[in-house]
Amino acid sequence: MSTFDDRERAQEAKYALDQETQFKVAARRNKLLGLWAADLMGMTGDDAQAYAKTVVLSDLEEVGEEDVFRKVRGDFDTAGVDRTDARIREQMAELLPVAREQIMKDIKE
Repeated sequence: MSTFDDRERAQEAKYALDQETQFKVAARRNKLLGLWAADLMGMTGDDAQAYAKTVVLSDLEEVGEEDVFRKVRGDFDTAGVDRTDARIREQMAELLPVAREQIMKDIKE
């Protein structure tokens, strides 16, 4: 039974690590999205970093990424940034593998 228990614990640990990695990738993607959006709204430096943080935090409102999309969409509307919903979602999709690569590099270091 010990071998079975060891395998089960290893699977549980792997699942937990995978979940943590997915969370970090999503957070990094949201930060990159926030920096992209901040740039389009004319923010730089600390203002851009602070805005990116608000985008990351917006992802904690509900499961999935719709909360992040609504945050950026609403801020673009308020700031008069002309980007379609499709373009925002496209940017989110493009940044996901970039974020995954960055996180995996961080984990290896």
